[in-house]
Amino acid sequence: MSKKLKIVLSGGGTGGHIFPAIAIADEIKKRFPDAEFLFIGANGKMEMEKVPQAGYKIEGIDIAGIDRGNLLSNLGLPFKILKSLSKSKRIIKSFAPDFAVGTGGFASGPALYEASKLGIPIFIQEQNAYAGVTNKILSRKAKAVFTAYPKVEGFPAEKIKFLGNPIRSTIISGMQETAVAKEKMGLNKDRLTILSVGGSLGSRTLNNAWKSHLNEIINKDYQLIWQTGKLDYKDILEETKDIDTRNIQILEFIKDMELAYSAADIIVSRAGAIAISELAVAQKPVLLVPFPFAAEDHQTKNAMNLVEKNAARMVKDSEMQEKFWNTLSEICENESVRKEMSDNLTYFAKPDAAKEIVDEILNVITR
Repeated sequence: MSKKLKIVLSGGGTGGHIFPAIAIADEIKKRFPDAEFLFIGANGKMEMEKVPQAGYKIEGIDIAGIDRGNLLSNLGLPFKILKSLSKSKRIIKSFAPDFAVGTGGFASGPALYEASKLGIPIFIQEQNAYAGVTNKILSRKAKAVFTAYPKVEGFPAEKIKFLGNPIRSTIISGMQETAVAKEKMGLNKDRLTILSVGGSLGSRTLNNAWKSHLNEIINKDYQLIWQTGKLDYKDILEETKDIDTRNIQILEFIKDMELAYSAADIIVSRAGAIAISELAVAQKPVLLVPFPFAAEDHQTKNAMNLVEKNAARMVKDSEMQEKFWNTLSEICENESVRKEMSDNLTYFAKPDAAKEIVDEILNVITR
């Protein structure tokens, strides 16, 4: 390109929205080191901290979602929306980007809406199998909608590009032989190893399931890498102090996720969009336990996409007592089931998602 590229990106509220936006920016920056970037985020949300940490400039707007727990607090929402639209318009007119990318979250609605009104090409990256209301509306004006699943209800089919979710480059480059990874983690390379991940805060559902089945883990001589999250960590250490947990690693947080993925023979996880994209690249058999209170129950919809391709098993939160151990045992005790699930995960594995998304954007804006 002869001129310096200028790009607006907007996404936030959760890491699942923020980190794909950063990954797309990083990929563009690789190709165009002099490109200029501006993120638009929601004041008070985590993007206002995470984006500058990644080396990018961000402007905040005052926007929030509907508070279903306190309806009176929503009285000022229309004024916030009008204010955020006005500020987004000023930011975008002043910056004059070549295109804008939205990855979801409160701020992306006003930012991309105003960009489209100003005639700037907009693109959407949707992480989940179920599109949120804002992205559904924005998709009508978008040049393309990049998804992690082949069909996402609510988007025009002709605009969908099934390219996957951008994930951490360390997951792509850091996977290693299972036996080697087990030894690095101080585990027996010959024992079947289960990794349980429930996010930084942890999953009480998963933690309660493991507490109920520690004897089975010990009796079967399995190894368990149990990431508890910070909420339950100290309590779990106290509750298990008199149990023989030599085959069980109880960890509050796992920094080296690619090593843990590599060491696992089976993974038990919630069904967040980015987690599933990482699991697909890791290509380990997975038991998904969707978080039932996610917006529009999107984690269940994410999980069902894998289940329908026989790339995962799923147990609902409400069925954990009846089905968790039997479902997990079926995976643990049947090597052919594990191999089939791993093979089928390749359909969802998109390690080059960021690269292919940027390829598509550049194809559109250089036509």
